[in-house]
Amino acid sequence: MAKRGAYAKGVVKREEILEAALEIIGHRGYRSASVREIAEAVGLSPAGLLHYFGSKEQLLVEILRARDANDAQQSPEVDFADSFLEVIRHNAQVPGLIELYTRLAAEAGDAEHPARAFFLDRTATVHQTAREALVSAQRAGRIRADLDPEWIIRAGHALADGLQNAWILDPTIDMAADVGQFFALLKP
Repeated sequence: MAKRGAYAKGVVKREEILEAALEIIGHRGYRSASVREIAEAVGLSPAGLLHYFGSKEQLLVEILRARDANDAQQSPEVDFADSFLEVIRHNAQVPGLIELYTRLAAEAGDAEHPARAFFLDRTATVHQTAREALVSAQRAGRIRADLDPEWIIRAGHALADGLQNAWILDPTIDMAADVGQFFALLKP
């Protein structure tokens, strides 16, 4: 019985840590925030905080996983394009998380990097969701039937990730407007 209580407390503490990390990194930035700052926000030492995740790299991966879970809750999937655009709009409000995402995505190119499995799984999940939505929209006549859904997915993914990289350098870029224009080009 004690193990269940300790486990439940550990789950709650992990959630508290991730919530604080999302706030701190989202608004202060990936480079400006530290493990120490996140630990202090939840009443732990840096070593105590890392105990819940194993390493700083795994903490960063879990922050991105928590970000995705929050985005899914905030943007219920009524329409794939609308939900996607809502996430893009929200991302502009949390620049530190965009910076974290782009850095870890680049580092995940290394087969040994702790974020690699996360990005592979995330890509597969997002692409499957997009594939189902696109094929359905093509059948309904809302998306051009002459376009290969796999090409649309790759091009849309590349556009979104590329815009995030560009936005880090020039925050005047309206990422949602550019992605919205891409979706408009897909209509018959």
